[in-house]
Amino acid sequence: MPTVNDNFLKLAAGYLFPEIGRRVAEFAQANPEAEAKIIKMGIGDVTEPLPEACIVAMHKAVDDMSKRESFHGYGPAQGYDWLREAIVEHDYQSRGCDIAADEVFLSDASKCDCANILDILGNDNTVAVSDPVYPVYVDTNVMAGNTGEADDSGRYGGLVYLPAVEENGFTPDLPTTRVDIIYLCFPNNPTGSVATKETLKKWVDYAREHGSLILFDAAYEAFVTEPGIPRSIYEIPGARDVAIEFRSFSKNAGFTGTRCAFTVVPKGLTGKAADGSSVELHGLWKRRQSTKFNGVSYIIQRGAEAVYSEAGKEQIAELVSFYLENARIIREALEQAGMTVFGGVNAPYVWVKTPEGQTSWQFFDTLLNDANIVGTPGSGFGAAGEGYFRLSAFNSRENVEEAMQRIGAVLAV
Repeated sequence: MPTVNDNFLKLAAGYLFPEIGRRVAEFAQANPEAEAKIIKMGIGDVTEPLPEACIVAMHKAVDDMSKRESFHGYGPAQGYDWLREAIVEHDYQSRGCDIAADEVFLSDASKCDCANILDILGNDNTVAVSDPVYPVYVDTNVMAGNTGEADDSGRYGGLVYLPAVEENGFTPDLPTTRVDIIYLCFPNNPTGSVATKETLKKWVDYAREHGSLILFDAAYEAFVTEPGIPRSIYEIPGARDVAIEFRSFSKNAGFTGTRCAFTVVPKGLTGKAADGSSVELHGLWKRRQSTKFNGVSYIIQRGAEAVYSEAGKEQIAELVSFYLENARIIREALEQAGMTVFGGVNAPYVWVKTPEGQTSWQFFDTLLNDANIVGTPGSGFGAAGEGYFRLSAFNSRENVEEAMQRIGAVLAV
């Protein structure tokens, strides 16, 4: 029989969100009268319809596919030029970032790219992650064989964990030792924290000094509302030489069900081969994508292009404002209930301290059983997430207001 990748056997438990789904399904089966009342605020899945500009563009693209003269088969693995040029113009050049269209690679999800980037990186790198952390960064390094076994707290040997806790504003401090690869996510998932230009400059300077690579997840950049907060790491001078950036249309334009994202790999960004020579990562990623990926569909890319139209920009601003208003409602309701709350200002996530004496999974059970509300236990994001809980603002206004009433009633008891 075939052998298996034993690294998968090191994974301490099921991926966080399927595990939540399993527990909710068990509760619903045991409590059929409560199933219809369950409000899910655990995952970052959007609820509102796609922007009209994107719908119109995709309808037209479907019509294009119905005629021989405008039909599109396999597209460029890297993405169509017209979309990559729009991305560069509106997301980067407008902010003074020196990024070219041929440095942009379209994909179906930034989650996938955060994982797939490991294909072009070696297995002898020292990898640093924040704690708490988006689980994909850790689990995919486990799967790739870049870690040892997990300890009792769930931390894996071989990874450098950088605590992002209340004392440092949920922004991790620089490593005290040299690391090769650093995962950063701002606005942060799960804590909702942001990094100033001064903070990001420290990371860029560290990476330049130590020859490190920053993997920068900017999936929630559209939710930045406060002035002076960077939305791309390339707003920091020198970042081209040390950083790869991941972005998505899922959260700003609601593409969770249609799938479109992109990764920026600047030319001149290098890694080291076994013989000590420098190799451009851009070429390796291009080779990886052209071999393992056939590109995002023409119809979806036309929808993504419409994001940058005048109508698309206005409609996306309305969507982002809608979810941020949900976040404000959640944040203020929990504060009024006496809880300590973070995030929810420049991000769609609210990070809340659990009631005294309750672990994050115990608070999960309390909300599920007593309020029929589903959130995300902080411990699922790492050891430093214990004692915290994440609620997502991606939901209908009706559900958010109802959920806050229920949680308030539970906490008042």
